Amino acid sequence: MRFQTPLVPARLIRRYKRFLADCRLEDGREVTAHCANPGSMMGLAEPGEKIWLEPNDDPKKKLKFGWRLVDHENGHFTGVDTSVPNRALRAVLEAREIPALAAYETVRPEVKYGENSRIDFLLTQPGLPDAYVEVKSVTLSREPGLAEFPDSVTARGTKHLGELAEMAAQGHRAILLYLVQRTDCRKFALAADIDPAYAVAFATAQANGVEHLVCGTRISPDGVWVQPQATISSD
Repeated sequence: MRFQTPLVPARLIRRYKRFLADCRLEDGREVTAHCANPGSMMGLAEPGEKIWLEPNDDPKKKLKFGWRLVDHENGHFTGVDTSVPNRALRAVLEAREIPALAAYETVRPEVKYGENSRIDFLLTQPGLPDAYVEVKSVTLSREPGLAEFPDSVTARGTKHLGELAEMAAQGHRAILLYLVQRTDCRKFALAADIDPAYAVAFATAQANGVEHLVCGTRISPDGVWVQPQATISSD
């Protein structure tokens, strides 16, 4: 998925109110960017970090920049926009490039299910059980090479696990797809110390038939591309 507008480099001044970030552009101007990430962004919001912003000229948008990437300045990037995974994954699912889901021809996003919830993708194919796919963006890394989820307590994520387990109990496929939006990680694990309730719910859901997949990404200031075949092992 290519970014619609060429990104511009900046330095982070501060992130605040979850969805706002003050930044300094290379020409010295200070701007406020929209931060499309409700999580803690642990380890990714330190003042002085090099980041990449996407400018826009949409008169309907109050903020003229969106924060898209953290540049670790060692050849690696982290994608911080949590809306990117679904956009990038839709094309991959429709192209049937994820082996575990390649048998499904029809891909429908944002379908209602459970209790006032929407599944990220519902995959259907005649002769196969429907596949309910919930997507989670993974950006936390506290140990070199290890990506973890979640980066904060997520009651919503725990609710989704219960709803996926219910879909599995009804005879459907239920899949949690973790998309690692970091290029510096080759392993994935749950951050059980951050949200013990989520870890327990995950184990319960898995015991009740919920599957999980982990996909990697290729990231640059040009865009974010899903790499279904990336070697990311799951603990």
